[in-house]
Amino acid sequence: MALKSTIFKANLQIADIDHGYYADHALTLARHPSETDERMMVRLVALALNAYKLQSELGGDGVLAFGAGLSNPDDPDLSLRDYTGRTRLWVEVGQPEDKPLIKACGKADQVLLYPFSSSADVWWRTMEAKLARPQNLQVWRVPTDASQALAALAERSMQLQATVQEGNLTLGSEKGSVDVECVRWK
Repeated sequence: MALKSTIFKANLQIADIDHGYYADHALTLARHPSETDERMMVRLVALALNAYKLQSELGGDGVLAFGAGLSNPDDPDLSLRDYTGRTRLWVEVGQPEDKPLIKACGKADQVLLYPFSSSADVWWRTMEAKLARPQNLQVWRVPTDASQALAALAERSMQLQATVQEGNLTLGSEKGSVDVECVRWK
């Protein structure tokens, strides 16, 4: 019998001071049985860091949503689509292979990748040359200590506050807060 995804609910209040974006997002996250709390929370961080694009690039006329993720490798972890269905933003987290990322670059206007584990540095040394060509790909390293601290905030029902200022994110709940300062690799 196949294991089912675990459903998490998150009320995420975003205050993106850098971009003048302030909004509340009621989110449902389906965590695949093989997904860790750490990876799921990095998906939430990616949403918080890019939510402003819903307003700044689409004037609010689009959909920012989590994809099937690990359940369907051809689907992004997070996407921003305009009203025509065009994928404006494709977001992946973790350490994917180069071919699916390059394929995603052909399907979306912009592709963002957020590697986060302690092995990400080794992974990047093997991938950097392979991913040099796509101009619409950005790679943002989430520090390992921050991603591990994010896992401690995970609950089935979460009330989270995200503040983005000077490119850095602080994600907090009643359990504490985590500062996330991503480093751009590409």
